[in-house]
Amino acid sequence: MAEPIISNAAALTGWRKSSYSGSEGGSCLEILENHPIGVPVRDSKALEGPALVFPLADWTSFVTAVKNGHLHA
Repeated sequence: MAEPIISNAAALTGWRKSSYSGSEGGSCLEILENHPIGVPVRDSKALEGPALVFPLADWTSFVTAVKNGHLHA
């Protein structure tokens, strides 16, 4: 099943970047916490672009796997 998409992510407020993101720009993802349908994720360089919305449990599992070193770039 495809994840829901928010077509214009700029319509939402409260986006945040990871604390690991530098201030130089570059490739960053931003997330929006406490959204009623899940965790929207967008490209920080495309503020008005779409956001993909992940179920909270899936997003939590993904973040845990990254933090534990189970996923690598």
